[in-house]
Amino acid sequence: MSGHRLTHIGLCVRDIERATEFYCSALGFEKIGEMHVADEATAQLLDVDDLILDLVYLHRDGFRLELIGYTRPAVTGDTEPRAMNALGFTHLSFRVDDIDSLAAAVVEHGGRLLSQRTVSFGPNRAMMLTDPDGNLLEFIERTAGTD
Repeated sequence: MSGHRLTHIGLCVRDIERATEFYCSALGFEKIGEMHVADEATAQLLDVDDLILDLVYLHRDGFRLELIGYTRPAVTGDTEPRAMNALGFTHLSFRVDDIDSLAAAVVEHGGRLLSQRTVSFGPNRAMMLTDPDGNLLEFIERTAGTD
């Protein structure tokens, strides 16, 4: 379809600096831009009255992630992972070479390993983790030749 392209996926976070550090340091994203927004047009577009927010744009593997941090109004929700069968976006998935070291980096930078959700399928392994805000991350480690 000409004239259309996917530009990014937005992720609301409680602390924009902490989230930026997490995604860059633990998961290898690169910060490519940022914006401060406090205008009525954006409030109308997002349907959030009287907003003040900061946006950070991250890039990795041709994928752009927009972190959205609200100064006003406060972020709502808790840090419990969403159910995978809840409507809406469910998780970010990563193909990884060393699942154990990457999981350790996620935990070191404030994420959480959901140990009950670590599985093996043949020589391959997968696990679910969260970022510091409870957003689900899926890691899949495949042994060479098992694509």
